[in-house]
Amino acid sequence: MKKIEAIIRKTKFEDVKKGLHQIGIDYLTFWDVRGVGKSVEERVYRGVKYDTSSIERTMVSFIVRDKFVDSCIVSIRENAFTGEIGDGRIFIYEVLDAYRIRTGDSGDRSLYDEE
Repeated sequence: MKKIEAIIRKTKFEDVKKGLHQIGIDYLTFWDVRGVGKSVEERVYRGVKYDTSSIERTMVSFIVRDKFVDSCIVSIRENAFTGEIGDGRIFIYEVLDAYRIRTGDSGDRSLYDEE
C-alpha cells in the first residue's frame, strides 16, 4: 500500500477529484494549506504593500493499493497541470499496514468495501 499526497492549486482541486473518481479513487482527504515558494512578490493595493509570497494550495491525501499508484499519479498530473510555476508536487509514502475499525480487516482489504 502507498500513501499519496499531492499539493495542488486550489483552482484545480475539482478537476483532480473528478479525475481520481474516474479511476476508482472515491475516498480522499483534503485541506487548504499555505506554503512559501521560490518567488517573492509584493503587491501594492491602495498604497499598501502586501507580501504575496505565501501561496494558497490544497493538499490531497489518500491510501491506495500498489497497483493503483501509477494511474493515480497520471491522473493527478493531467488534471493539476497548467504549465506554470507552482503547479504543485506529488509525494508517495510506503504504508506498513492499515486496519478498518468496524470490521477488523487489515492490510489492503481494509481500504475498500468488498461486501
